[in-house]
Amino acid sequence: MSARHDTAAPPEKEGGAAPARPPADPVSEADERRRARLSRRWQRDMRWSPYAFVSPFFLLFLAFGLFPLLYTAWASLHTVELTAPTDMEWAGLRNYTRIFDDEFFWNAAKNTLTIGIISTVPQLLMAMGLAHILNYKLRASTFYRVAMLAPYATSIAAASLVFVLLFGRDYGMINWALNFVGIGDIDWQNDKWPSQIAVSTIVIWRWTGYNALIYLAAMQAIPQDLYESAALDGASRWRQFLHVTLPSLRPTILFTVVVSTIGATQLFGEPLLFDPNKGASGGPQHEFQTLGLYLYEQGWVNLHLGRASAIAWAMFLILIVIGVINYVISRRLRASS
Repeated sequence: MSARHDTAAPPEKEGGAAPARPPADPVSEADERRRARLSRRWQRDMRWSPYAFVSPFFLLFLAFGLFPLLYTAWASLHTVELTAPTDMEWAGLRNYTRIFDDEFFWNAAKNTLTIGIISTVPQLLMAMGLAHILNYKLRASTFYRVAMLAPYATSIAAASLVFVLLFGRDYGMINWALNFVGIGDIDWQNDKWPSQIAVSTIVIWRWTGYNALIYLAAMQAIPQDLYESAALDGASRWRQFLHVTLPSLRPTILFTVVVSTIGATQLFGEPLLFDPNKGASGGPQHEFQTLGLYLYEQGWVNLHLGRASAIAWAMFLILIVIGVINYVISRRLRASS
């Protein structure tokens, strides 16, 4: 008699549940957690890294740009001296209303305007001519372009001191040349118009090459097809310049005019170093005192920090007006083109 060796199958659980999953590999679970952690870190890095890269600029702007601007606005509403900047007495708009009756402020504003015109107009005309010459194929053109930036890279102090020697009344080279052609000596540092012309000469020397390279870059962006079409129509190079180059450069010309005007409004180093008394008065009778010099005189010579702050904000409002005019003209130029 043989014994039965078959065994009965285990009874199924009630409800017909699926068989249990085999235990997962612990190594694969650890890899998945590590991948998920790296994925979250990568997402945070992609989200916040751009802000970290630009944060140094904003931190420096807050410390050296926005905070001084707000403090200057607050100080302009107070009577405060530079020797005690924390002792403020509320003055309201008195520092601003005094500007309207301040003859020295308006003298500085007129000097700033005249020096700006004398320096900006010849500067941009010369820059346009130099850029037009450099736009043609010349030997050693790279050398000439680098040489254009040499005055811009020169220190303001060094350039101004050299021009002080050139415009010296007794031993200056300019007066020597004038005497050579029969013109008498000119007191460049004490007479109004000669002193303003001399200061404007420093500005022209420093910024002509810079603007010439801006015009040159804009000229090289003009399509050559326009010049070829004008040449086929019989236009000379002068007519090509008038009817092709200048219309194409209108936005660039407007940009350089605005930037030069802003620079003239903030003119400070050249007249300060050109003053024979080495002060902020702009000559014995304030002949070439600009708004920047007048602000410096009020704040750091007379120690009236509140008045200097009001003058700074008045200059800021002038620059805003210049910006608005630039915006309006730019829109009209775009609409006309």
